[in-house]
Amino acid sequence: MDDLPSPCAKALASFKRSFAKLPEVGARAPGRVNLIGEHTDYNDGFVLPAALSVHTAVLGGRRSDRLVTVVAADFADTQDRFSLNDPIIRQTESPWKNHVRGMVAELLALHPDLSGFNLAIAGNIPQGTGLSSSASIAVAIGTAVFALHDILFDPFAIARLAQASECNFVGTQCGIMDQLASACGQVDHALLIDCSNHTARPVRMPDNIAILIIQSGVVRELSEG
Repeated sequence: MDDLPSPCAKALASFKRSFAKLPEVGARAPGRVNLIGEHTDYNDGFVLPAALSVHTAVLGGRRSDRLVTVVAADFADTQDRFSLNDPIIRQTESPWKNHVRGMVAELLALHPDLSGFNLAIAGNIPQGTGLSSSASIAVAIGTAVFALHDILFDPFAIARLAQASECNFVGTQCGIMDQLASACGQVDHALLIDCSNHTARPVRMPDNIAILIIQSGVVRELSEG
């Protein structure tokens, strides 16, 4: 993968091709691997995930209307367009659009005066592998959209909105682990999360420890669970 363009570079090229201008803001959010605590995040337990170097990049620019146009660099610059003046409807085709629309719907419910914007998205998290590509997309979108509108936010708020998007729009009844790991993860640290109160603190990984992730080849889809 070292010879492939980074998600940021790929998103930038896509943004310029699609909108013929440079973006105004950018955001990145990592995938995650969970070390301890399976199926305990939605049972108010403890989990210990760690953020990964693979990530999603979202670049954005303002519009003067209430339209949202999103281009997916990883899907040959396929676009999605919808209006903030109309109900945001779930799509049956192109599932990636629901991760975008769901997060925008949560942001709009909190800030109904949002103006329109353009986004370009690219990532290098393998999809369907349990590394939380969907949480990464939602966290990066929320961060970029808030930055475009100069809205103050904290990573915990972004994580809660991303979780609500998964549950309310995408259809995955998940806990908060993936979103908090993506929003609050730190380099060389795991993240100890108490899912009963959504608090988290970083735990430094020992210097002589390496995390090895093996791709089994089995594709998983959380929304089908």
